[in-house]
This record gives sequence, C-alpha cells and structure tokens, in this order.
Amino acid sequence: MRKNMKINKTALIPLFLLSAGLRAETVFVTLEKDNALAVVDPVQGKLVKTIAIGQRPRGISITPDNKFLLIAVSDENTIKKVDAETFKEVSLLPSGEDPETFALSPNGDKVYVSNEDDSMVTVIDTAKNKAIKQVQVGVEPEGIGTSPDNQWIVSASETTNMLHWIDSKSLEIKENTLVDPRPRALSFTADSQQLWATSEIAGTVMVLDSKTKQIIKTIKLNIPGITADNIQPVGVVIDNQRQRAYVATGPANRVAVINAQTYEVERYLLVGQRVWNLAFSPDQKRLYTTNGVSNDISIIDLDGQKVVKSIAVGSYPWGVAVKP
Repeated sequence: MRKNMKINKTALIPLFLLSAGLRAETVFVTLEKDNALAVVDPVQGKLVKTIAIGQRPRGISITPDNKFLLIAVSDENTIKKVDAETFKEVSLLPSGEDPETFALSPNGDKVYVSNEDDSMVTVIDTAKNKAIKQVQVGVEPEGIGTSPDNQWIVSASETTNMLHWIDSKSLEIKENTLVDPRPRALSFTADSQQLWATSEIAGTVMVLDSKTKQIIKTIKLNIPGITADNIQPVGVVIDNQRQRAYVATGPANRVAVINAQTYEVERYLLVGQRVWNLAFSPDQKRLYTTNGVSNDISIIDLDGQKVVKSIAVGSYPWGVAVKP
C-alpha cells in the first residue's frame, strides 16, 4: 500500500532566503606577493578568480556607490581605480610615492594617502583625478582615517608616535595627540564621537574623544600563552551600534573582541597566521580577516562570535574590501 508523502515546503524557505540574500556579496583581497587581487564568494566559501593588478598591492577600498575599487599599488607609486564588475582599469590616481594605506572621504570626492617615506599625506580630488595638496605630518605616516561626519582626517605617524588631526575644510593640522609607540591603524565610530587607534609595540588599543582629541581609555591586550612581543595590534573596526570593536593582533593570530561600551576584552578568536586587516559584511553579521602568513582569509560569524570558515586566497593577503 502506497502512502502519500507530504513535504513541508516552508521548511525549505529559510535556506533559500539565506542563500539568495547573500549571493551578491563579494570579498576583494589584495595579494601583496602575488601582485594580484583575489575575488572571493563567501557564501560558496571559495576563491572565484585571481586578477593581476600591479606591483605590491596593499590598501584597498570600495567607492560609496560600490562601482569602483581603489587599490594602492605601492611599487608603481599609484592608486588604481578599477571597475568592481569588469575589473578593468579606469584611471590612475596621483598618490605620491609608495602608497600603502589611504582613506576615502564619506562621499568619495577625496582620497587621503599616507606617503610614509616623505612624511606626507597627499590629498586627491577624485573628480579631477588630481592631487590638490600635500600635508606635512610626522615621521612614517601609515594609518589614516576619516570621520563619518566629514570633519576630520587623522594620520598616524609610526615613528613620531602621534596622531595628526587634519581639518577636512582647510586641510591643515589643528591638533596633535601623543599616543603609544608605533600607532598602526585607525577607525572612527559611526557617530564620529570616538577614534580607536592601535599600537603595535605597546600591544594596546587607544580610544580617543573626537572633541577633546584626548585618550579616554587605553586597552592592554593580554592573550594567555602568547608572549607580549607577539601581540601586535594592527587593523581595527567598530560596529555601527558601537557594541563591539574587533582588533587584528598580527603574529598572535587572533582577533580581539572588545566591548565598545565597557572597553573590556570579551574574548580572542583564533584565525590564520599574521592577521593583518579586517572588514565587515554590509549587514555587519560577518567579519573577514586577511591572514598574511597562512595565505588565507577567515570568516567570523558575529552573532555566534566564532570562526566558521577559512579560504585560501594566494600569497600574502593584505587588504580587504566587501561589495554588497
């Protein structure tokens, strides 16, 4: 006797919606030693393609309209503007010598580039494709960030151990803040009220008040079983609700999860070797990290606060950007 089999179709919907909702998300990773750009599908969990991009690509960002990638090609002394769909080169931005890191203004009309060897920040007008000013800063500027309210550009000078607050209208330094040794990366909170900065040598994360330009909290990272000299904070990001901050710890091979209200370290998540930079998914439910020595990226589920996937991408992944 045959029995009718009933299938609960509604049980299939969540998986379908999940897949459809994430399908368009693409992760772009610069490969410093492969001179290439890795294109990753995080839903399928695989490397889609690798594209030759130029000599020693490092810093990467996507324009606010999600149409173009900007990639610092350090050994070619330029920033390449690349179509985010076709990957064809659109133009070259006059970045100055040896660009490594840069920051976009909130509306994308300007690019601010750290010129480490020249102790300068180069300001580029993207509409004119022209450098409009160079701002003298401290020795070895690297980390750079712009406030979401478009009031400040902040440059971190590694050797001077200082943050330089540049007014976005006058393009002049208004304040300088002395910080812990070798500041590396900067990130503003979404409301522009705080700036978070990492110190590679001190193994600390500093939280600054954007109004006073003063440090309001210094967070020391201590990882059980890891010596202090191997805890070298670099990339830092803070979620839009200012609930948590995430810090790459370099050769400690972990991401520090910090409560952005209490400034307490909640946990350390083990990722790949020499974790360098991080980027949120558009919905901020995932975090992507570049792991330079293990040649992969890690995907962190932020709801579960756990690493769910690692994907091999190529030699020495450095920068990461995400397109919805």
